[in-house]
Amino acid sequence: MNIEEIRADFPILSRSVHNKPLVYFDNAATTQKPQVVIDALVDYYTNLNSNVHRGVHYLSQQATMAFEEARVKIRDFIHARYSHEIIFTRGCTESINLVAGSWGRANIREGDEIVISALEHHSNIVPWQMLCEEKGAKLKVCPIHEDGSLNMEALAELLTNRVRLIAITHISNTMGSINPVKEITRMAHEKGIMVLVDGAQALSHMKVDVQDIGCDFYTFSGHKVYAPMGIGGLYGREDVLNAMPPYQGGGEMIKSVTFEKTIYNELPFKFEAGTPNVGDAIGFGVALDYVSNIGIEQIAAREHELLTYATERFKSDPLIRIIGDAPDKASLISFVIDKIHPYDAGTIIDQFGIAVRTGTHCTQPLMDSLGIQGTIRASFAFYNTREEIDRLMEAIGKVEELFL
Repeated sequence: MNIEEIRADFPILSRSVHNKPLVYFDNAATTQKPQVVIDALVDYYTNLNSNVHRGVHYLSQQATMAFEEARVKIRDFIHARYSHEIIFTRGCTESINLVAGSWGRANIREGDEIVISALEHHSNIVPWQMLCEEKGAKLKVCPIHEDGSLNMEALAELLTNRVRLIAITHISNTMGSINPVKEITRMAHEKGIMVLVDGAQALSHMKVDVQDIGCDFYTFSGHKVYAPMGIGGLYGREDVLNAMPPYQGGGEMIKSVTFEKTIYNELPFKFEAGTPNVGDAIGFGVALDYVSNIGIEQIAAREHELLTYATERFKSDPLIRIIGDAPDKASLISFVIDKIHPYDAGTIIDQFGIAVRTGTHCTQPLMDSLGIQGTIRASFAFYNTREEIDRLMEAIGKVEELFL
């Protein structure tokens, strides 16, 4: 992997911030976009812009082909069985809400239980809270170990005959912990429990095979994997999706409409009401091509190298405490600096042209359980370098000089 060539693919990485070369360590929030993805968006709006599935004219036909080709690329990237098992959404949040609003409302009853983990993003907490409040069900939370790994023994005890669904993150956006989702799915299915995996952080870091995992639902966002914002998707098993009622009503999700009755469309269109985000969907497909051309295994190896180097550098500073050190971990580090508020530290670090994320990272319950106000999070992509990590350590040194 030629890092200089890779970095040249991402135009934003050549810019300066506060008169210093940009160091972008906020990849868990959103990844940067390669030129080929930017070009794909420009090309769509310059040469193809047309509504899909609704026209016999040339532009509509070409746009439809490109849009549906993107669905096939996603199917192949996550190894789904059928392309109609891929539902386009605005992202992971909408995908989870779709499952809660459709499958959840149809299947959750009073007294039922839904299990999540202490690692979850708000997007995989709040929809289930809302559903439980509506249905009179109960939300149970699986605890974690001190290193940020999931307490599998506690999970096994939670899986009673009242549980209908486990909704679990694949990779924690705060601690980087990688959950054993295949094993979790096996445990759940042995008891007839459905499984939703929140894959927001996973697609850019590791190979995802939904058939191997065996989960019923897998959610993902394009912008976490070098694609545009505002596009993502839901994988659902064909039989499960067919049994679910539509999530929204409108155009495209229908076969026939009269004032007396509506007949709903087939998959995937039953869940794609209204005009879709065509340009960004095409960009999503191009982003997955880009990742595939490099190789997800090569990306994972590069990022593991960066994580190992950064962890060693951070642990060499006695004022830094890493939050989450699970044995199986993705390329991000959450940390606190002794007696310095994360927002204060992040503000100073920014002055060195370095982008990190500070706060609770939409995991406030996790922070509360850890007894901290928040963390500084440095999240790495394969286009980052050791030299950039060294620059971050220099900036942290200046923060410590200023505040301590």
